[in-house]
Amino acid sequence: MDVVERILISEEEIQARIKVLAKEISQQYQGETICLLCILKGGLMFLTDLAKQLTVPVTFDFIGISSYGNATKSSGIVRITKDLEESIENKHILIVEDIIDSGLTLSYLVKNLESRKPASVRICTLLDKQINREVDIPIDYVGFLAPDEFLVGYGLDYQELYRNIPFVFVLKSDYYAN
Repeated sequence: MDVVERILISEEEIQARIKVLAKEISQQYQGETICLLCILKGGLMFLTDLAKQLTVPVTFDFIGISSYGNATKSSGIVRITKDLEESIENKHILIVEDIIDSGLTLSYLVKNLESRKPASVRICTLLDKQINREVDIPIDYVGFLAPDEFLVGYGLDYQELYRNIPFVFVLKSDYYAN
């Protein structure tokens, strides 16, 4: 593909790491049912592969939340674009996210969810871009640490494109600069 500057994480590396994360999550939630809360749209690929590896009962729910729009950096303004379908009261919630950058969006979401009285709220992210963190937010499960580059693939997009690519790559700056 002519948009790939370089592949950062291969499909095989992603799947191997998901198996490790799923084992840790399954052990922590042994005897419980967990609600996997997918942050749309980026978390969908990660959610489906993670769910297939879990050995505890799971339910799914989805929330749309955005602070990016069509930009490559967070605007800092958070908005819910699609709310949950079900009540989360007394449920164990595992937020499944594609990438955590500044932490502002996730911090907002966690506060919003905690006001709904769940039994617990934990966070699982495929990519953790710690270098841009503005809010200290505890992340329970991390797939990979991410560099300060514009990443796409495996759920991450640029203007809704490249989510379906099975690996994470650095997008050539020619495609988003200017």
